[in-house]
Amino acid sequence: MEVRSVIQTVALEHRRRYGYRRITAELHRRGMQVNHKRVARIMREDNLLGVQPKLFVVTTNSHHKLEIYLNLASRMKLTGIHQLWVADITYIRLKAEFVYLAVILDRFSRKVVGWALDRTLGNRLAVGALEQALEKRQPPPGLVHHSDRGLQYASAEYAAVLEKHRMVPSMSRPANPYDNASCESFMKTLKREEIYANKYDDLEHLRANIEEFIEEYYNRQRLHSALGYRSPEEFEQQIETPSPAESRGATMVFFENKDNNKKISKGLLGKGTQMPSPSPDPFSC
Repeated sequence: MEVRSVIQTVALEHRRRYGYRRITAELHRRGMQVNHKRVARIMREDNLLGVQPKLFVVTTNSHHKLEIYLNLASRMKLTGIHQLWVADITYIRLKAEFVYLAVILDRFSRKVVGWALDRTLGNRLAVGALEQALEKRQPPPGLVHHSDRGLQYASAEYAAVLEKHRMVPSMSRPANPYDNASCESFMKTLKREEIYANKYDDLEHLRANIEEFIEEYYNRQRLHSALGYRSPEEFEQQIETPSPAESRGATMVFFENKDNNKKISKGLLGKGTQMPSPSPDPFSC
């Protein structure tokens, strides 16, 4: 089949969400060895370049006196799924109101494991996403849960759910987006490829579209550069899952001081906790 025709087909299959790099990767998966520069040129000529991003706004209220936890995520060496979850909240503007979306990703596979949508930015929003993730994945004890220092994640209600399921809380340093980069990257992808490309009649219309985007497209079909241009589900299916007896927990590295950055401790977090190695580019998605 002609290269241009295949490019057009792939672009339309993915609703113009793919840029030239992912289109090129998809062509390679289909056995067509095409240079990315040629793909970019054809897409530009056919007006098929991906939907361009708009301004992304972060909404976090960290001005509270609730307990703040040590940042463990930045110290972890991940080896598998069910080791580190990252959580975040964003807003979405509808015609007549703002609504809020909470999501939780498995840091190793980039898979969205839980999400919740609500009209208010209350504790039930974050708790709803966490409970959905726990029901779907049923992780072993010792999993690290990482978030920003927002009020919802520091609340007693949220902390109680973490404690009940023997999860270890971790929080970002103030004003440091790199600590939670993979989750914020997903939010940008969602807004660029779904929210800004559509108009929604009401909350339920939005909910249905977000469910389709996450469950059917993002987790199962969308190629992720950080995963070797595989979808999260494909990546999870292809990684080796060791038996409980062979399972290695994630390791944590500590340093003597900031001056010499000398490693003094490398501890095992627990056999129930598995983690993925950090991507070279934390914003890859």
